[in-house]
Amino acid sequence: MLPKEFVVVDPRFKALIFGNSQLDKLYTGTRWAEGPAYFPAGKYLIWSDIPNNRLMRYDETDGSVSVYDHDSRNQNGHTVDREGRLIACEHRGRCVSRIEHDGSRTILADKYEGKRLNSPNDAVVKSDGSIWFTDPTYGIDSEYEGDAAPSEIGASYVYRIPPRGGKLTAVATDFVKPNGLAFSPDESRLYIVDTGATHVEDGPRHIRVFDVGEDGITLSGGKVFATSPAGLFDGLRVDIHGNVWTSSGEGVICYAPDGTLIGKVLIPEVVANVEFGGPKRNRLYICGTTSLYAVYLNTQGAKRPKK
Repeated sequence: MLPKEFVVVDPRFKALIFGNSQLDKLYTGTRWAEGPAYFPAGKYLIWSDIPNNRLMRYDETDGSVSVYDHDSRNQNGHTVDREGRLIACEHRGRCVSRIEHDGSRTILADKYEGKRLNSPNDAVVKSDGSIWFTDPTYGIDSEYEGDAAPSEIGASYVYRIPPRGGKLTAVATDFVKPNGLAFSPDESRLYIVDTGATHVEDGPRHIRVFDVGEDGITLSGGKVFATSPAGLFDGLRVDIHGNVWTSSGEGVICYAPDGTLIGKVLIPEVVANVEFGGPKRNRLYICGTTSLYAVYLNTQGAKRPKK
């Protein structure tokens, strides 16, 4: 018998879970947990507590939790680049930044065509070193997750920062509120969440999937891959088989590469984001509203292809 947290919708999900696995609650005490990023060299996970303007750190070696940064500029999403540096989406900073090995901070992008970004939300690093990120207005909509301000751009786009820096490019401009994003294992597809229902009545609450061109930059397609059955999708990750693990109002939902809902991991809080971690990348970290959870799976997070 499977643990009560696992809901099998399609037989394919059974191969991804263990019958004797359990959902671990690792920490509670945040206002809005988001933006998990795993550092294999240090065996730790960092995640955001956006309204409390801090980053938290979970140490896998002893299970301890500490405050990683007391003044994070209301950072939201994070990822790790090819050199093991933290890439951060800052709400209050209205930029994408990088923490260097010496601890200094470098701003990678803060303007598009001379106008300030809204509030970068989530980011992913491609194998060529380029950084792709979403820029909805959640960090400037109120004082709760940043500083309230009007949008200078007047829209919410998906952007690409070139591998060695340079001109910021808008790669997708037909979203209401682009949010989480992730590449397929071979980087031929890009999944992007649209949480536009927060601002538009009956607005989007779905994941779209794009084909990545041979140049590694141009996107085409953009059909709806899945629509959230409960609340909104937010952050998402892809495993080595191409399955999409996404946050939702009822926990974590898993979709096969063909878009079929195959299973769920029920969480007693609204989930904002997930991250594969652990030495074997087979532990799924889950950011619930007030808590950090984790569960071991019979699959692994996708690795960036070697270029």
